Amino acid sequence: MMYFFDGTVNGFLTAFVQAFLDTNALLSSRVSQLPLGQEPITVTTDEKLAARAEQRLCAFDRNAKKDLSALLRSGEEDAEQAAFAYFKLLATKKRPVSRMFSEEAVFRATEILKRIGLEIHRFHGFIRFTECASGALYAPFSPDNDICDLLLPHFKARFPNYPFVLHDVKRKKAAVYDGQNVFVAPLDKADILLSADEENWQTLWKQYYTSVNIPSRERLKQMRGYMPARYWQFMPEKN
Repeated sequence: MMYFFDGTVNGFLTAFVQAFLDTNALLSSRVSQLPLGQEPITVTTDEKLAARAEQRLCAFDRNAKKDLSALLRSGEEDAEQAAFAYFKLLATKKRPVSRMFSEEAVFRATEILKRIGLEIHRFHGFIRFTECASGALYAPFSPDNDICDLLLPHFKARFPNYPFVLHDVKRKKAAVYDGQNVFVAPLDKADILLSADEENWQTLWKQYYTSVNIPSRERLKQMRGYMPARYWQFMPEKN
């Protein structure tokens, strides 16, 4: 059976319980064409059932809640199914399984978690802020994974006195620091009025980038290794 849920943690946990005994179960929050022979089941989130399931999984592994939240942030097509396989193994073994790398479910879940952690690390350096006329900072980006709120602590520590917005344009949401509080909100499109100095700063940044570049020794393959091309879209030095 194909179990469709609403994409939330509690929705996943509800589907997890319903699908646990189904040896051919597939879990997904994405609308897609059903595999041949699969029947659809739309799962209605049950908060109480989800809470019991979470409590049970956390009794087996205290990191279960954190790992589940992280896995469901992944943008990879099989992430939800990988999470199902991983937590089904955990519930079967009734003890932590995160070191059982010979198990395919553990290997795949670990791989996904590492990729999310790597992307967070990269965006600590790849985010480019624009100064708005209001004095706030604005940074559009398009991560592979749903991580904009996970970047908040890093940039709040770096810019404690500056309000800023991290705009995930792919998911149409934003993580916001208003100078005191942090929150996440839907954001389809942002119309930004640049500060008087911002265009000058961007011009200087491009000039610096050009001046340190050696055309005869570009080494594009090496450059893409340090800074993958998919991150260039929102970098002024690459535009």
